[in-house]
Amino acid sequence: MNSLIVDAVGPECKGMYRIGAAAALILLAYSVSTIVVLAWLGGPPNTAQECFDLLRKNPLTTVLRLDLLTILVMPIFYFLYAGLFGALRRSSFPVTALSTALAFVGVTLILSTPSVLSLIHLSNQYAAATTEARRTLLLAAGEAVMSADMWHSTGAMIGGLLLQLAGVLISVAMLKTGVFSKLTGYLGIVTHGLDLAHIVIGVFVPAAGVILMVLAGPLYLVWFPLVGRRLYQLGRPEAR
Repeated sequence: MNSLIVDAVGPECKGMYRIGAAAALILLAYSVSTIVVLAWLGGPPNTAQECFDLLRKNPLTTVLRLDLLTILVMPIFYFLYAGLFGALRRSSFPVTALSTALAFVGVTLILSTPSVLSLIHLSNQYAAATTEARRTLLLAAGEAVMSADMWHSTGAMIGGLLLQLAGVLISVAMLKTGVFSKLTGYLGIVTHGLDLAHIVIGVFVPAAGVILMVLAGPLYLVWFPLVGRRLYQLGRPEAR
């Protein structure tokens, strides 16, 4: 093992590497689950009325379509980037520090947007409403929440851009060191680059954005295992 890798892998960070490896595996499972949900159940409902009706008839299926998994899993990115920062900080500190900061801010912005929990609350109120005026008001509130959720609001869009930019930068940092393989670095640039383009282009050409998202999705199924495997190797007690 060359001196660059030895310098980059300090024993004080082994716990951080193991946590990062576990985070990568959780994110891999999340990616597979998201692909299955989209293919089997479909995407989010188009209107508040449709959303409330579906929540009443089949709440479990509906909350999955409303990205409950995303809300639960997004904080895992904090731990993944903490592990990556520990692995790359000595050999490429400026880029690694910037990408980690961008990822933390991006995830926080995404989590701050309205989500399925708001829609569940409004749906329960809608079901209990006794007047048409009250139902109309709740439907309007539901439409407002859906238009400001993690896929439509400015905050969530900026958060997504920052998170994907962080992925591109951390992959560039991988290429500058011997800690991760060149394959992991290049694949990360392509994967997060496609997702970054999907967010930007999708605003103006939604159909093209969907195509880019479909291309990026399966690549995560390769990138997360590569990252998780390497972080696990770095976190083993016998790793030098």
